[in-house]
Amino acid sequence: MRTMTVPCKRPVYLALLWLLFVLVMPAYAALPKFAEVTKEAGIDFRYINGASGAKYMPEAVGSGAAFFDGDGDGLLDLYIVNGAALPGYTGPTGPNVYYRNLGDGTFVDQTAVSGTGDEAFGMAATVGDVDADGDPDLYVSNYGANRLYLNGGGAIFADVALAAGVADTAWGTHAAFADYDIDGDLDLYVANYMDFDPAKNVECSAGQARSYCGPTTYPGQAGVLYRNDGGLVFTEVTKQAGLDDDTGRQLAAVFGDIDIDGDPDLFIANDKKPNFLFVNNGDGTFVENGAVAGVAYNEEGLAESAMGADLGDYDNDGRLDIIVATFQWLANTLYHNDGDGFFTDLTFAAQLGVASVPYLGMTSAFVDYDNDGWLDVFVANGHLDANVKEYDPSTTYAQQNQLFRNVGDGTFVEVSGESGSGMRVARVSHGAVFGDYDNDGDVDIFVSDSDTPHCTLLRNDGGNANHYLRIRAEGRKSNREGIGARVRAVSGDLTQVREIRASYGYMGSNDVRLTLGLGHHAMVDTLQVFWPSGAVQTMVDVDADREITLVEEIGE
Repeated sequence: MRTMTVPCKRPVYLALLWLLFVLVMPAYAALPKFAEVTKEAGIDFRYINGASGAKYMPEAVGSGAAFFDGDGDGLLDLYIVNGAALPGYTGPTGPNVYYRNLGDGTFVDQTAVSGTGDEAFGMAATVGDVDADGDPDLYVSNYGANRLYLNGGGAIFADVALAAGVADTAWGTHAAFADYDIDGDLDLYVANYMDFDPAKNVECSAGQARSYCGPTTYPGQAGVLYRNDGGLVFTEVTKQAGLDDDTGRQLAAVFGDIDIDGDPDLFIANDKKPNFLFVNNGDGTFVENGAVAGVAYNEEGLAESAMGADLGDYDNDGRLDIIVATFQWLANTLYHNDGDGFFTDLTFAAQLGVASVPYLGMTSAFVDYDNDGWLDVFVANGHLDANVKEYDPSTTYAQQNQLFRNVGDGTFVEVSGESGSGMRVARVSHGAVFGDYDNDGDVDIFVSDSDTPHCTLLRNDGGNANHYLRIRAEGRKSNREGIGARVRAVSGDLTQVREIRASYGYMGSNDVRLTLGLGHHAMVDTLQVFWPSGAVQTMVDVDADREITLVEEIGE
């Protein structure tokens, strides 16, 4: 009998498996981890929502924070907005807090020195250099009169809101600085929520349990547009600009050039009302185009319970898309910018829908947390009702935040559970702001938590494993911080378009420096900046892993 020797295929099979492991697994094994470092960073802040059981609406929706370099030392300081007492509340109170970054991973409370310890019922913070002196100024939106803290240098502020004409007394929520009329200075839009008076509080319930009323229980309020006329003088131009619309319940306001015509448009996330998309006509006026553009409603034709929102080019096609956080048992919504003024709801196609349904999203934002050149999505989650289990046992008051990694093919994968212990913390998270507070080349996150003893500072460990380029813009003819400048970066086969901005998300202001993730590319082949003034600058062969300052060139 003749025997035959059959070659064993198992070693080849194992070799192929090993090759697959080597090629694929490192992309996931090397994912950055977020560590909660709040206590060790010296941040000891307790949010006061003023709740007494009466379910007054302001208790439920606050509040925000800001990352910005107030003292000009190159380090991001942190400002946290606090609530205040409401009728019937007898507990402790406290002001907004300014934390100065010491540069060693820790912060120190400088509220008293800075002069920013507002004790009104705070909602949001936004930052911009309104007088173009090189020092960022701070605007605080309140349930009540708003504040404009002018930075006199070294993070010493004075409230000039009344003198400047921007002390709106409605229920201010998210505010945003932008140069809407392209005259070289920063204008201000303040979103307003609703006309609420505690003396006229309506009692609402879910089943047999007391709950906060829906946003349509009370009349809406129009937001306010202030035109910067120089010399710290602002003029209220809401009506003449076409923004005088009180049918919404405005919780987020984000500027961005969605039609790429050189001027900023305005997206407003409305709670239980159709979202607004105010398209800039270029002549000082806007036209509301949300329904026609496809962003007023979700794909089911429903007005969302929209909370936080952001604009960003998640698929690197050169156009700004929109992400919106929504109420529990609704999917957060991703609107894809198709061009020609139209958007398509691609939430479920992008695999962002199912995982977001069980959570109540407050902040939603695009952030390239792993520096691979593709914008990921972070969502801060937390319910409004502390007694939610009385009428919905399937959910909780405190909730885990979520992180969705951009795969680069138009889809996302949730990586919350595998992105470090900081991402597994369950709290009542509302506002969130983004910036590299430790200057190590990746974006960190601060989350302002409502009605808990904790806020959350998340340090990004490992995002800088990929290359990056950080850009600080300095306008000359354009506004000083280059807000609205469009940056196009080409690195090999990776092309990105980003805008310089700070006001996005929910009730917060973010690092105005632009961090461009570059993946494995150690150089930007071509870097173009399209300034609001119309000037265009081009640089070639820009080395990565550093911060550069781009100063606007002005022709003779």
